[in-house]
Amino acid sequence: MTIKIHPTAIVDSNAIIGAGTEVGAYSIIGPKVVLGENCWIGNHVNLTGNTTFGSNCKVYHFASIGEAPQDKKYQGEDTKLIIGNNNTIREYCTLNTGTVQGNGQTVVGDNNWIMAYVHIAHDCIVGNNTILANGVTLAGHVTVKDWVIIGGVSPVHQFCVIGEHAMVGGQTGVSQDVPPYTMCSGYRAEPKGINSEGLKRRGFNTAQIENIKQAYKILYRNGLSYSEAKTFIEDMADESPELKLYTTFFNESTRGIIR
Repeated sequence: MTIKIHPTAIVDSNAIIGAGTEVGAYSIIGPKVVLGENCWIGNHVNLTGNTTFGSNCKVYHFASIGEAPQDKKYQGEDTKLIIGNNNTIREYCTLNTGTVQGNGQTVVGDNNWIMAYVHIAHDCIVGNNTILANGVTLAGHVTVKDWVIIGGVSPVHQFCVIGEHAMVGGQTGVSQDVPPYTMCSGYRAEPKGINSEGLKRRGFNTAQIENIKQAYKILYRNGLSYSEAKTFIEDMADESPELKLYTTFFNESTRGIIR
């Protein structure tokens, strides 16, 4: 498989370009960039920093990937941006490397659909099979778990965790953690039920979805304190493995949950 680099592109001799990869017109690729096999880089794309892509990724025109963190504490340390396989990154997206105060790296997993104008800041961790719609903004140190969908123009506050299979509505401000399976929306995110349709599409059966609904009611509708609800759900998870995502989430949550 041949590598195709447009004559107007500037690719540093130290960059590593995988077989079958194509680089479009006027794109710039820095010396520490690694591109896996069969990637497609559009026109006017800037890939820089200590940035690694897996295979079969597409980066569309005018995206800026691997630039320095927008963090005043950053002093030029050699931090990383790691991007997995089969990701689509659309026009004008910005993804930054990590900071030494964080994990030293920003990580994006596999099979993600990142739409135009999305910003993924330093030290974020984005899982697999997510959809980030146009204009989503992840502040530093945000964690987005697998199968999350975030609607357009939604900002997420620093250090927030969005749990697996959650769905955030468009123009929703997320300033606290969003539990797994939960749908939320509003000027400030408010819980609106579980993402049952998404769960059906991903193969969850009726019994599993019913267990998740019961856990949601315990968390939000039974008048229990957060501490009491956590104990109930953790006990339920012994018999219902799909609820173990809740117990992991409870252990990781530091900002409190949306209420």
